[in-house]
Amino acid sequence: MKNFYLLYSSYNLIAPHTAGQSDDRIAQQFVEQIQKDIFSIPWGHHIRIIDKFLDSPEKALFYVHQTVLNGWSRNVLLNFLNSNLYERQGKAQTNFMQILPNETSDLAQELTKDPYNFAFTGITGKYNERLLKDKLLNNITQFWVELGTGFAYVGKEYRIEVGGTENFIDLLFYNLNLSCYVVVEVKIGMFEFADLGQLGGYVVSCNHILRKVGRDNPTIGLLICKEKDRIQAQYALESSSQPLGISEYELEKFYPEKVEGTIPTIAELEAKLSDRIARNELPGGK
Repeated sequence: MKNFYLLYSSYNLIAPHTAGQSDDRIAQQFVEQIQKDIFSIPWGHHIRIIDKFLDSPEKALFYVHQTVLNGWSRNVLLNFLNSNLYERQGKAQTNFMQILPNETSDLAQELTKDPYNFAFTGITGKYNERLLKDKLLNNITQFWVELGTGFAYVGKEYRIEVGGTENFIDLLFYNLNLSCYVVVEVKIGMFEFADLGQLGGYVVSCNHILRKVGRDNPTIGLLICKEKDRIQAQYALESSSQPLGISEYELEKFYPEKVEGTIPTIAELEAKLSDRIARNELPGGK
């Protein structure tokens, strides 16, 4: 309880230091929102957050707010604590600020991550794109949680016919918060210029064929690849007139639950020592 107070008490000092009535009102609203969030999550959640971010109130409040916003269970919170969501949230390279209206660009950016954590797929050996996509959908609940709030699944290898040519979108979603379709392409290799050209074509196709004017906002495209060169990705995004983003993904866990074989146990040390004594490998047989 003392740590709870130490972590959050400083935010009560924000309002008195602001200048001007308008600023005071904004600051007071900010403090009230913090207080509302803090007292809206269970104490067990607070214990985990306090243990990790006692000296980082900004990070602590981020996880408190995300818990309230998304209704995270304690296990889901722990998963995002261990996978550094604070450092990944909203970090995809995008052109949203240049393409989308101001009222939606920030929200669209905030829904992205970089890298995405696909450790839940359980893939540890060789794999191809089909295996990765199958694993993502076989673990659709964890995939939805990793994508973020508001995503509704539309289809895998979604068929869309343009002229007389069939095209198949890797993964198609609809985001309820943005009121738009989201085209997701997954690539297991290094990002290439051609990847974004393909994604942009799918986005335009969805706008013409699926999007309903007056109901849906412009379609967004997200390319999730194993690796990217940031400069090359930026150049590709600047060349497109469609709202697109580029992120990487990770298969391995960010923080392994248990690392075996790194530090020997007491029993292993005693067994090795006894063996050396028995074989007279220690000086003086001791």
